[in-house]
Amino acid sequence: QVQLVESGGGLVQPGGSLRLSCAASGFTFSNSAMSWLRQTPGKELEWMSNIHSDGVKTNYADSVQGRFTISRDNAKNTVTLQMNSLKPEDTAVYYCAKPREPTAWRSPDYDYWGQGAQVTVSS
Repeated sequence: QVQLVESGGGLVQPGGSLRLSCAASGFTFSNSAMSWLRQTPGKELEWMSNIHSDGVKTNYADSVQGRFTISRDNAKNTVTLQMNSLKPEDTAVYYCAKPREPTAWRSPDYDYWGQGAQVTVSS
């Protein structure tokens, strides 16, 4: 049974940092790309970042490029999102997700999601 469990959300002031983690189980994590997405009330789900199974190839949405960093530890089955220079508009529920095709690391087609982690950026 595939499980994705996010942690690390919270309240932070503008300009601050947070680190989100996603613990994965139930599939061969080291063979699968992973993604982070976010959603704010009333808005569509927004893709943030992908990481290839090799942990080297990554890409980011323009809105977070240079501020967010995705990484993974295949030995620990975790993917993280380091978020720096946070802005109020980064306030959202953040989800990690597994692409339906594990090797299609840029694919927007996901088959499993975590429960989400709330990130609130406010003074």
